[in-house]
Amino acid sequence: MTIGASGRPGTVLLRTRSAAETEDLAADLASVARPGDRVALIGPLGAGKTAFTRGFARGLGVPETVTSPTFTLLHEHAGRIPLHHQDLYRLTGPEDARESGLLDERGAAAVTLVEWADRLGADAGVGAILVEIRVTGEDERELRLSAQDPVRYGAWLERARRAGAGPG
Repeated sequence: MTIGASGRPGTVLLRTRSAAETEDLAADLASVARPGDRVALIGPLGAGKTAFTRGFARGLGVPETVTSPTFTLLHEHAGRIPLHHQDLYRLTGPEDARESGLLDERGAAAVTLVEWADRLGADAGVGAILVEIRVTGEDERELRLSAQDPVRYGAWLERARRAGAGPG
């Protein structure tokens, strides 16, 4: 894994070379997660959003295999902190998300991880750590972590910087 300078405060740019490396990065980030944290995942089909989620769930101690909740929109998993895994792929926009009941207060005691968060429009990264995944090669990915609230998500950004600076 490698790290790049983003030039923006509250942003870390990382590169992974495999799905396993993406999962390991997410598992490492889960170690600093707190109840109420929101993770907004954005990227094209096949970018690795579900791989990131699998690793993150492993890092929270979720015992079962995590799959995408595309047809149910939400899966809840027990772990060190409960994980609410949402997949907004089938939604057409922010109105659908509000009408679905996915944006309620249940997430206060859990970590809420949202795949296809861009379906929320301008609200995608509000109050969340935004993880934008870009395909850069067959197995290589670029992950841009950014936080509008670097105080709340400072530990996330620092953990990402350390992960990217490690051996690789």
